[in-house]
Parts: sequence; structure tokens; C-alpha cells
Amino acid sequence: MNEEQEGAIVSALTSSGEGCMLGIHISERIGGGGMRVVRAVRFGGPEVLVPGEGPDPVAGADQVVVDVAVAGITFVETQIRRGVDKWHAKPSLPYVPGSLVAGRVSAVGPRVDQAWLGRRVVAGTGETGGFAERAVAEVEELFPVPDGLGLPEAIALHSDGSTAQGLAEKAGIGPGEWVLVEAAAGGVGSLLVQLARAAGARVVGAARGARKLGLIRELGADAAVDYGEPGWTKRVLEATGGVGLDVMFDGVGGQIGRAAFEATARGGRFSVHGASSGEVTLIDPAEAESKGVEVIGIEQLFGFGPNVERWAEQMMSQAAAGLVRPVIGQTFPLERAADAHAAIENRTALGKTLLLI
Repeated sequence: MNEEQEGAIVSALTSSGEGCMLGIHISERIGGGGMRVVRAVRFGGPEVLVPGEGPDPVAGADQVVVDVAVAGITFVETQIRRGVDKWHAKPSLPYVPGSLVAGRVSAVGPRVDQAWLGRRVVAGTGETGGFAERAVAEVEELFPVPDGLGLPEAIALHSDGSTAQGLAEKAGIGPGEWVLVEAAAGGVGSLLVQLARAAGARVVGAARGARKLGLIRELGADAAVDYGEPGWTKRVLEATGGVGLDVMFDGVGGQIGRAAFEATARGGRFSVHGASSGEVTLIDPAEAESKGVEVIGIEQLFGFGPNVERWAEQMMSQAAAGLVRPVIGQTFPLERAADAHAAIENRTALGKTLLLI
């Protein structure tokens, strides 16, 4: 059996969380080699992500091994790979990217309850190690996946979902308020649109291109605006009837974030959570005060850690109730991790991008 045939079999089996697991075992039987991994061999563009093999991980004390079915990817991780991220220490080269995975626990180390064996989990791996067939995680970093929820959906709701829930909670969205979400067709943004709608707010989603604007409308936004066009904030103000924005979620930064601040109404909240433009929106406190706008800076993210589990549970409950759904726009097999990173960086990705392993 050649590599193309093997890839077709594994691809067919990875259409769901359970299929991913079956795909792993069949791949192992066919391949007969070491564990498949993808490594960043240097800092640079997506092409530095190179498929290879690595030794099977061993669970130490208070650790487990997870048979990985799905690996999550974030925009920040693409910037770490480039060596330009300002918020994380550079990993030692070569390294295996991936900080969040989903799969089944296949081994437990000393001091770990045997009841974890065989359980479906979302697991944090630290900063690295997720782009592999198996990964080690601390037992305290395990989140059990509820029955009936697919692993791809679970990982999206745990990562982007908990972030969106935290941002919404910090900003305090009220019924009838006007909310603008930048990058509203992305993983976090698409969930923020839905959370704002569920809170009774009126929502304007902003993104680039007709495909993304179409998704924003499908998610229930009252208006969709292309911030790649000149004067886009005028259309935002028109959508609000000239009132302006009560809540602004800024995940882009740069000139777009700055323009959005100008459209924020007196008494509004300007929440910063990202800088996909490469520059965080910085608002002078005196200017914010004179405009009567509360700025919730990007530093809010540093305090999210202790609440992630609670927020993830809330998001999964809301998903079960049909109030929100994660948008998984594209998936890639492990060997195409470079393509997955490229899709995120070149802005063609919708919603969440995942690796199916």
C-alpha cells in the first residue's frame, strides 16, 4: 500500500472524532514506524513545518499520554513559529508546535487515577508538543469531553469558546446594545457574534471579503461590514442609526482597531483581545476618559487562566442547548500543518482551523 492510498484511508476515517482515533490505530498498523510528528526546524514561514518521526512520549508523575485525534491552532502560534511574537518566549529549535489537543487518554503516569484511561479529553500540552500522534499532558490540564460532543467541536469550544465567553463576561453585554466584533468570521469572533446575539444585543460583524461577510450574516449579525474598504466605520455608524457602539471587540488592532475606537459611543466599552494586524490598539487613558469610553486592554487575557474551565463548560452547555456553534471552517491532516498555518496567516480561513491526526 503506497502513501497516497494510506492517506486516503486515514482521511476517510478522520471525518469525526471517533474516526480520528480509528485512523491513528490503522495508520500505526500500516506504517510500522515511529510516531508521526511535525517540527518547526527554524523560525520563518509555514514551510519551516516539516513532517517527521519522533519517539513515543512516556507519562511521568501526574501526567498522561493522549492519543491525539485533533490538534488546535491559533494565530499566536503562527507568530511564535515566525519568531515575531512579543508575548511568549521563543521555543528551542527544533520544536513540535501545538498547545492544545483532543483525543483519548492511552497511558497514565504515577499518581494519576486509572479512571482517566480511555476517556475523551481536551488537553493542554504547555506551549509545544501537540502536532503529533501522541502527546503528554499534566493531569491538571485535562478537560473531559461530554458525551455527544465531537472532539473537533470540543477543542474549538474549549480554546476559542472560553476566550469568547471570558471577553463577553468582562465587557458585560446588555440587551439592546450595539456590539461590533472585528474578525467576526474567525474562531473567537464567530463565537462572540453568537454570544452577543444570545445576550439580546444587536451585532455588527466586520471582516474582509464576501465569503466572510456571508458567514457573519449566517451567524445572525444584524449587519456585516468589510473593514478592507475605505470609510468602513461610516457604514458601522449607519447600521447603528448614528448612535455608535456600546461594546467593541478588537481582535485586529492597528488602524482598524483605532478606527473602531472612534466609532465607540460615549459610555461604551472597548475590549482588546488580539493584534492580527501586528500592532495592539493602544488608547491614551486621557483620550478614553474624555470620550467616556472604558478601555479593557489586552492584558485582560493574562487573568483568563483560572477561569478557562468554567468558561469552557458554559460554552459547551450553550452549544448543547443550540445557542452557539463553533465554526470549523477547514481541517488538514497532520502532514499538511504548513498549509494549515498558511491558511490562517493569509486570511483565507473561516472560523477554527484544526489538524486531524
